[in-house]
Amino acid sequence: CAKLVAFGHYSDLFSDDPSDKPPCRGCSSNLVEPYIKCAECGPSPFLLCLQCFTRGFEFKKHESDHKYEIMTSDFPVLEPGWTAQEEMAVLEAVMDCGFGNWLDVAYQMRTKSKEECEAHYMKNFINNPLFSSTLLNLRQIEEARTAVTAIPFKPTDDPPRPTFDSLLSRDMAGYMPARADFMEEFDNYAEWDLKDIDFVDDDSDLLHALKIAVVDIYHSRLKERGRRKKIIRDHGLINLRKFQILEHRYPKEVQDLYDAMRRFARVVGPIEHDKFIESHALEFELRREIGRLQEYRRAGIQSFCSAKVYERVKHVREDERRKRTMLVDVLQYIQDGRACQQWLSKQAAIDAGITPVVITTSATGRRSAPPLNLTGLPGTEKLNDREKELCQVVRLVPGAYLEYKQALLNECRRQGGLRLAQARALIKIDVNKTRKIYDFLIKEGYINKA
Repeated sequence: CAKLVAFGHYSDLFSDDPSDKPPCRGCSSNLVEPYIKCAECGPSPFLLCLQCFTRGFEFKKHESDHKYEIMTSDFPVLEPGWTAQEEMAVLEAVMDCGFGNWLDVAYQMRTKSKEECEAHYMKNFINNPLFSSTLLNLRQIEEARTAVTAIPFKPTDDPPRPTFDSLLSRDMAGYMPARADFMEEFDNYAEWDLKDIDFVDDDSDLLHALKIAVVDIYHSRLKERGRRKKIIRDHGLINLRKFQILEHRYPKEVQDLYDAMRRFARVVGPIEHDKFIESHALEFELRREIGRLQEYRRAGIQSFCSAKVYERVKHVREDERRKRTMLVDVLQYIQDGRACQQWLSKQAAIDAGITPVVITTSATGRRSAPPLNLTGLPGTEKLNDREKELCQVVRLVPGAYLEYKQALLNECRRQGGLRLAQARALIKIDVNKTRKIYDFLIKEGYINKA
């Protein structure tokens, strides 16, 4: 009873390399297709070449009248003209030579041309609907598995590629997308402690134990590197812009909470951390809604229709209060009555819906700029009242003023004094602003003239 073995079953047993096949049990020669496999002896396959099979070779339990199978790959599998052996050969050649290197693939196969190898591989292994549908199902399963997690980070993602030493590059901690790794590792010089360690036979027990302890410490530092990278991967912290876009969905109060609680993300998973933030966002919304309803109750409002009218009138009242506050803020800094009159005329024209006409002063031909509002600007809390007034009048942000001030102080301390020309060469800004900063620092006693 002869049976022909399918291509898949054959490829599971042996590869195309003759050295991977067991030799013939009769003559111990390398098996060449077709050859015979006993269907009754087992579990290890009992294989015979055609010559031993025709002689009726018997060995131990194997008898010549046993059922057998003809082992061959000389039959088409995917399309006519391509045997199973050639299918295995083309897959092995593509694996060895690389996809697209069809000239070397054909040279390794020796039975097909370059064009035939490319056409067959693209038709049956790339554009085959069976394989493509299988890959699609696997991709959908993977997406379904990761849909409930935080922003997934994979090395194959396309994170931004900022220029070296740019602000975004510093925010990404030196991450290099092409290598899927960081320019500098956490504890980047941990290996330095090991570079001079050498285990020799004549080490004392104490010295040997000390070297082992140093290696253990190094392993713990490597584990910390891996832990930090896992946090970055699980929470999706590589693509900073995507992370910021997600944060901006929340109100300002929840964003502040998100920023404060980010340090605790290392102790919980991404799902738990996001649920924690979402629950606080929901709590904030509920508290705000409760506060709004309580305000309606205090105002005696009993219907949502009345609440809409109340909100509209409330906004008008807040706009009027904001205008009066703006006027007070401007008047306390503007000492020129003409400038005050111009500002009042401008606001009246805006309220009337008329485009205001800019009236220039006769001295400079330009209108005076309003003082700079320092509310919320970084560094404001480090200034005294006189420095705040200077920054408002000069329209200089506190951070820049502190930087310029420190530079002038250092130069004055180095030279024992400072001239205005030296100050202008040191800080490259408008010369009038430099003169006002220089005079202010002289007046306050921070620096002295050369």
